[in-house]
Amino acid sequence: MWSLPWADVLVGGQGRSWRTVPQERSVLVVVHTVTAATRLFDVLGLWSGDHRVQTAFTCTRTSAFTTGTEELLRERGIEPIPWEQAVEREFDLAVAASYGGPLHALRAPLIVLPHGMGYNKFAPGARHRESARNPVFGLSESTLVHDGRLVPSVAVLSHAEQRERLREYCPEALDVALIAGDPCFDRMLASRPLRETYRQRFAADPDRRVVVVSSTWGGESLLARCPTLVARLARRLPLDEYRIVVALHPNIWSAHTPWQVRGWTEEWTRAGATVLPPHEGWRAALVAADVTIGDHGSVTFYSAALGVPVLLASAPVEAVDAVSPIARFLRAAPRLDPDGDLPTQIESAITAHQPDRYDSIVEHTTSVPGESARLLRSTVYERLKLDEPFFEAETIAVPVPPAAPTEPSSQVVHLKVDEHQAVATRLPAESLREAARLPADAVLVATTSEPTRRWLEWAEILLHDDRCADPQQWIRATLARLPAATLAVTRDEAGRWVVGGRDTPLVRFTGPDDLGPVFAAFVHHRIAAEARVLPSTVSFRLGRRVVSAGVEVG
Repeated sequence: MWSLPWADVLVGGQGRSWRTVPQERSVLVVVHTVTAATRLFDVLGLWSGDHRVQTAFTCTRTSAFTTGTEELLRERGIEPIPWEQAVEREFDLAVAASYGGPLHALRAPLIVLPHGMGYNKFAPGARHRESARNPVFGLSESTLVHDGRLVPSVAVLSHAEQRERLREYCPEALDVALIAGDPCFDRMLASRPLRETYRQRFAADPDRRVVVVSSTWGGESLLARCPTLVARLARRLPLDEYRIVVALHPNIWSAHTPWQVRGWTEEWTRAGATVLPPHEGWRAALVAADVTIGDHGSVTFYSAALGVPVLLASAPVEAVDAVSPIARFLRAAPRLDPDGDLPTQIESAITAHQPDRYDSIVEHTTSVPGESARLLRSTVYERLKLDEPFFEAETIAVPVPPAAPTEPSSQVVHLKVDEHQAVATRLPAESLREAARLPADAVLVATTSEPTRRWLEWAEILLHDDRCADPQQWIRATLARLPAATLAVTRDEAGRWVVGGRDTPLVRFTGPDDLGPVFAAFVHHRIAAEARVLPSTVSFRLGRRVVSAGVEVG
């Protein structure tokens, strides 16, 4: 029975007989956190298909945000080797995306990539240190040097301006600095042709604005300073005009646990906002975005670099290196007033946006746009002492997010009807959270999946988004148990929306699938107006969208 450590099976000489494909070189990928893992996956494809190279993974377990890191690797079919075994063995190359932990103990040349937009934040606990060599994490002696020896063999920088700061903060590292661009940003640039695909996945047709809300981690982040902002946005932005997509830094999920974050964000998702998973989706959202509300995190800066209008809900300039591009951006970008008129501020940011406004700042995202894959692969193969593959190094577009957002389970429909058109404005039921009663011009449509008893009790209309063999029987039986409701709406076997009351004829609508609440609100309005005849066709305006629906009574 074999008893070799897993590390030997992968890369050790003693495990040679267990391997099928002979290896010429070995690479150790050092993963600190989920954030670092996602940046490493941007570059692993540069060599992972080469049968001459065996790649192993390990986790330092030294970060405060390690939760979920090994689980993420295992989801991708990766079994990390213990750190204690990793540092006992020699590798031909090691690659990391953070300087945390005892990287000096590795027995391999080390390439370190940035895992955000350059190096901007201070080393933990060192913000107020007065020193000529500023303690910027990734550019200072405290992260680059151990016992007088440089930790990285190659310190990857995305832009030449970082090299100038490195010259001031840690000049002894200049010889190992490599300006190789930003693979994360290059993937977003490569994804621009898929903008409409991403927008459709976020259920954003051409008439809807995609509002991305991004929060980095820590006490100065958007989430820390404006914890109710997303909820207020969701309550005030009409569903037919906006899609809200929320990107929370992976460290938030790690520090507070996914269970707790889902608890905090449940109100947002009930109101129709999409909360992205911690490891991917935010880049597709930025490509799809019409505006980004953010803070001093890299996501906000990347958004501006893509030409998207930006509003800052938190802008702690003191939290970043004063001469960094992000600090310059924080001083220049407009602020959001969280207590002000949110729709007006968003529309003003979009309509007044000048695409070249931040060019002199965001040009520092990368010195070599689109070239990071080529430069990094050449560096990796040079260190491995192998000939590069004959094909060109490719930059791959970011994946389409796996799941589309869902509509709020219950909606408030404001309806104005004239002889030509019905104008509908829809908000989530959560918009009534602080209300004592329904507005006079509104009707509340609750669904059969509604978890909030209050909305079921307030609802004048109940909606069941499923097909019924006998819609009339379901409508009457349901209304018998909901005294406050006057109408119910479901689908017939043909997929048409069917609206009915206790003693009113059924009304069938043939039109867009997402407008069941609006169709029901229209019938409710006509009954309240004592209209005896319904038109055979109705035109509805919903924000910037105009649609028609066929109407059949009986």
